[in-house]
Amino acid sequence: MSTSDAIRSVRLRSVRLPLPTPISDAKVLTGRQKPMTEVAMLFAEVTTESGIEGIGFSYSKRAGGDAQFAHAREVAPAVIGEDPSDIQRLWTSMVWAGASVGRSGASTQAIAAIDNALWDAKAKRAGLSLAKLLGSHHDSVRCYNTSGGFLHTPIGQVIDNAAEALERGIGGIKIKVGQPDTAEDIRRVRAVREHIGADAALMVDANQQWDRATAIRMGRALEEFDLVWIEEPLDAYDTAGHAALSRALDTPIATGEMLTSVREHRDLIEAGAADVIQPDAPRVGGTSQFLRLLSLADEQGLDLAPHFAMELHVHLAATYPREPWVEHFEWLEPLFEERISISGGRMRVPTAPGVGLTLSDAVAGWTVADVTVAH
Repeated sequence: MSTSDAIRSVRLRSVRLPLPTPISDAKVLTGRQKPMTEVAMLFAEVTTESGIEGIGFSYSKRAGGDAQFAHAREVAPAVIGEDPSDIQRLWTSMVWAGASVGRSGASTQAIAAIDNALWDAKAKRAGLSLAKLLGSHHDSVRCYNTSGGFLHTPIGQVIDNAAEALERGIGGIKIKVGQPDTAEDIRRVRAVREHIGADAALMVDANQQWDRATAIRMGRALEEFDLVWIEEPLDAYDTAGHAALSRALDTPIATGEMLTSVREHRDLIEAGAADVIQPDAPRVGGTSQFLRLLSLADEQGLDLAPHFAMELHVHLAATYPREPWVEHFEWLEPLFEERISISGGRMRVPTAPGVGLTLSDAVAGWTVADVTVAH
């Protein structure tokens, strides 16, 4: 019996997901960005001649959604008529189809949506979850909440959010720091630590807003709070600075979420600039590229905590030999019918075939562009 198949069509949808409350982190308080009011989603739905359907997504915050959609529309013809199982080859074909705009940034983020859809389809064809198809080490992963700790939220509410998250079974709390008043940062961290207790996992995220001198001073000041990590203390591309901080501080340094290629992550890893690597599959080009990063990180003995997109990253993190963390954000939940189960500080890896996601009816109302690429 033949097992060959061919890609019949790729449907692309540009979706604007509104956020209930404008979101501010340190980049807003330092004047570099405006509050975030929506997430731009790019959905790719791949259909094969045999009727297999795979869904994948990418995303952008504040800007870039239109660029991702436009680029995906340009490169999608490269996969039509091709065998959907040959995912790495198809990734390369899409890269060469849009080679003039490079192999990072919006171009690879656009490819990521199609790449993720192809992996979803491949797992469905096998009747396995994506984690099981790839080979999982974990049936559940540690998880921590970020969405309750942004800087636009008064500290009293941050404390309430943290307590509620822990009561729900989430395993850790991350709060934002990096505002111009560093003393206020310390006060907020102290208030949360005192409320959740010494044994609860606590992380902080400066969103790239410290210079090197401030980062080392704040890193030393934060040592008393026994943090799991300090995230993005410096500019995302300051590899030397992050490496120096990692050597100087007892608290682990986490970074990598803003990087958009395997090469950029490789430079970070080889420089010893991260104790915890935080790749984002939609940003680096999809599941195919994320898996390459996992091998690099594992060889160096790094901890893993993928950025955002828990609906996909719960599967990918489960394939990492070491115990990973997955970031809990409920922001994308309105887009999908399914919900991830959380208990005992851990996120359960879904067992349905593929990634286990079905788009909700609400997506139609948030769709701003919709095109199907076929023969």
